[in-house]
Amino acid sequence: MHVFLTGGTGTIGSAVVAELLGHGHTVLALARSDDSARALEGAGAEVLRGNLADLGVLRAGAGRSDGVISLAFGRDYSSPESLARSVAEESAAVAALGQELIGSDRPIVAVSGTPWVPGRASTEADPLPTDGPVGGRSRAVTALLDLASRGLRSSAVRMPRTVHDQGRGGFAGLLTDQARRTGVAGYPADGTQRWPAVHARDAAALFRLALESAPAGTAWHAVADEGTAVRDIATVIGRRLGLPVEEVPQENFGPFGPIFAMDQPSSSEHTREALGWRPTHAGLLEDLENLQP
Repeated sequence: MHVFLTGGTGTIGSAVVAELLGHGHTVLALARSDDSARALEGAGAEVLRGNLADLGVLRAGAGRSDGVISLAFGRDYSSPESLARSVAEESAAVAALGQELIGSDRPIVAVSGTPWVPGRASTEADPLPTDGPVGGRSRAVTALLDLASRGLRSSAVRMPRTVHDQGRGGFAGLLTDQARRTGVAGYPADGTQRWPAVHARDAAALFRLALESAPAGTAWHAVADEGTAVRDIATVIGRRLGLPVEEVPQENFGPFGPIFAMDQPSSSEHTREALGWRPTHAGLLEDLENLQP
């Protein structure tokens, strides 16, 4: 399968490129900079120059492909306004890709987050929340899944709060970045709230499986660790960086503060049973041991 991919140089995307190429697919990847283009070409992908706001370029890439994986998202999370701009840009891109594939019966796999359900681990059957700072992402993915009735095999892989590789990435990576900036390995609330997690290479395997075989209109959970206490995450970060571990106000984490403070475990039991997905790489706490001061 010739796959058009956005976000191919990120923590997840670079693993997806390797996963696809390693299983006999070819990759056409969007590159918004010279550095990204060099990295993608070095990994073995064909490059299509453009950025996520270039909807015509996105449609052209989808039109040249046998299937699409949409992973790109803005990198500025410094304020509610910048996060909202990234959500809006991604939503427009996902809509354009979906519209291009209507009537083709080709697959498109989009990324979203695992939902939060009070009192229990969320499952693949739970709807995505459409409120909050990233609610727009949920609305965009839900609209894409609804296009399944119009002749495309749309699916969504829901990512946990931390997607990691060598101790970097996801919400745990943001905690690490904050710790390096402030000199404190901080966590919001009492730290007992749980975050699900997955290794990037395990997540990549699920994106490939969804592309190859997921039925139209379905959602899947890339969850290896169902829920790790945030205080335990901060404790490993503090020990590896030689920093004190303390509770800090959730406001210290900007627009992500309310999300960081939530207990949000998630299950992938259905995904494992239905698609045969089996995570094999290091869990989050083990992987964080790779952090260096």
